[in-house]
Amino acid sequence: MERRIKLKTLNVHITCKICRGYLIDATTVTECLHTFCKSCLVKHLEENNTCPTCNIVIHQSHPLQYISFDRTMQDIVYKLVPNLQENEMKREREFYRIRGLPCPKDILPNAGMEEEKPTAEQVAELDLHRMDEQVNVILECTAANLKSMKRRYLRLSSQATITHLKKFIAKKILDGIEKYRDIDILCSDELLGKDHTLKFVYVTRWRFKEPPLLLEYRQKLDL
Repeated sequence: MERRIKLKTLNVHITCKICRGYLIDATTVTECLHTFCKSCLVKHLEENNTCPTCNIVIHQSHPLQYISFDRTMQDIVYKLVPNLQENEMKREREFYRIRGLPCPKDILPNAGMEEEKPTAEQVAELDLHRMDEQVNVILECTAANLKSMKRRYLRLSSQATITHLKKFIAKKILDGIEKYRDIDILCSDELLGKDHTLKFVYVTRWRFKEPPLLLEYRQKLDL
């Protein structure tokens, strides 16, 4: 039998404990996994370094480095609450329109080619991880047979993987992106796995060091 659940019974799981509204740009504290609206949490952390729910110390000096955009939670909220995503996008566009500024979510590839505004689904597909937590990276070459990058400093989504970085480096300094398997990437002399995300690397290898995250690349060693 089909069982219907009232939305109000789920509110405790999909609302922000700071503003008491439904989660918008859901952002999770990596230390305790409590989730809030991004704007609410960032404002809170301007003067505090603790979680608003459990008061655990996120980080003594850089708490903003330990929060992460929770795409899964945000997708759940938008699917559960009728018209929330559409109404939020309308409010966001109106906010920027009043101030004479372009809405960041409307600045998409091939902007200006069409007059019609992108749908919420199109924005979700084309936001290119701009809403993700960002990680600052510096790339250093440790191999004499590879050339250094002209631009060593990168700002990437925390969800980018080591494989993404390998392909980027291969495209820039080797003959083609298909040669990314010839590259190793290390952090503090430790070889990193191809599926490691930058968030994982930062938290497990660089947690108590100042940004940017220093990564080294070299030609893969023959075993």
